Amino acid sequence: MVAFQLAACTLLLTGNILQTSALDTYIAAVYEHAVILSGATTALVSREDALKLMNKNLDILEGAIKTAAEQGAHIIVTPEDGVFGWVFTRDSIYSYLENIPDPQVNWNPCIEPGRFGSAQVQERLSCMARNYSIYVVANMGDKKPCNSSDPQCPSDGRYQYNTNVVYDSEGKFVARYHKYNLFASEIYYNYAKDPQFVNFNTPFGKFGVFTCADMLNFREPAVSLVEKFKVDTVLFPTAWMNTLPLLSAVQYYSAWAMGMRINLLAANIHKPMFDITGSGIFAPDGPKAYHFDMETKHGKLLLADLDVHPRLSPTYPPPVNWSLYASSIKHFSPRSQVFNANIYFDNFTFTELSQEAGNYTVCHKGLCCHLSYKMTEKLEDEIYALGAFDGLHIIEGEYYLQICTLLKCNSTDVKSCGQRVDTAQTSFDSFSLSGTFNTSYVFPEVLLTETQLAPGEFQVLTDGRLISKRKLSKPVLCVALFGRWYQKDSPHPLYSSS
Repeated sequence: MVAFQLAACTLLLTGNILQTSALDTYIAAVYEHAVILSGATTALVSREDALKLMNKNLDILEGAIKTAAEQGAHIIVTPEDGVFGWVFTRDSIYSYLENIPDPQVNWNPCIEPGRFGSAQVQERLSCMARNYSIYVVANMGDKKPCNSSDPQCPSDGRYQYNTNVVYDSEGKFVARYHKYNLFASEIYYNYAKDPQFVNFNTPFGKFGVFTCADMLNFREPAVSLVEKFKVDTVLFPTAWMNTLPLLSAVQYYSAWAMGMRINLLAANIHKPMFDITGSGIFAPDGPKAYHFDMETKHGKLLLADLDVHPRLSPTYPPPVNWSLYASSIKHFSPRSQVFNANIYFDNFTFTELSQEAGNYTVCHKGLCCHLSYKMTEKLEDEIYALGAFDGLHIIEGEYYLQICTLLKCNSTDVKSCGQRVDTAQTSFDSFSLSGTFNTSYVFPEVLLTETQLAPGEFQVLTDGRLISKRKLSKPVLCVALFGRWYQKDSPHPLYSSS
């Protein structure tokens, strides 16, 4: 009897330990999907043909979801456009869309597939979640009829939305998000009428969801989800084209998670031919797992442990005053000529790093950027520059930026500074970068040769300095403080003409 009681107590204690552990951390998964595309689709296809393509992609996604669940994942995020791609017109995408109801209807598509009409994609996603006991996050298309009583109703009588859907581990439909910040090429979708702050609770934390350009283009819904709704983790389906030197996918995702001090699950499409790759699982103190691959044609599943409530973690970073240090010091004397060059169509002010080590200042409008550094060796065939930009970006979206950056130039001609560079040979023993920012939304980037991150090799000080902890393990492509001054953005496209 005593032995039985001891065994029972041990079992109960073990169960309590496991339960407590499950509440402290969870296993997150993202899948970078090499989506099967339809090719240029300019004409309407039958629903049957649309389902053939979508089921091919869903078969691949199901394999990844099954594997993630077998490895203990609690939730998996799949990419934007992961079910049917993006090569469409407004008319030709119609057969790929489904009516996605408000989650308040209390619906499990796997159990009641026909409740809201033709919903084969929703049924399959729900059944994947139910069959493998895992939360599933996916991106698809929603259609909503409208008529002349709605003055904003499109001429074809329907709204079409880029939509994220979430199903819990029993297959229940728990969240729907309509993308608010469409990319310039998404002419076949409508903007959501207002920003949607979609969030939901799980046994392993509070989650928010948005899509791709929502992270960069405007303040809402991304910032409010973190600051007002206090989500623990952001779910981020995306189809992000890498734009070096400042907006490579994993580079910006990691910087955003660190700057916002939030967990981020980012799932990208895998199409190297279009320069689309880069996914990862990111925490406030750096990446837990990430993937960037321009060589292979295959998808990639990533898993990592994350804190359920990162704000309660002992490693949670403190708030940063991004302008404190830079505003308190005198400008370093210029040691080389100041010049202008473009990064992603923005006209930066640069100065060349002409010596192996030094202190430099460069200013643009109200932003002054300060850099102290030491190269291991200054190579004759590589030049680096310190750049500053304070202004409105107006290509493929309009948003206000304040950026300080140390970067490798494309050639030994300073006019090449800001152009794409993929590899470098110059190593840095140390660096310290800071700026006189007017915004508290600053995202710290460190990118090494071959588009690799540098987890654990740098830190952000509370006075706004981005500094190296040690000699960097690989040559440097770019170090940046990427600031977003949301108050100076242009109006959202939905309202810019009103």
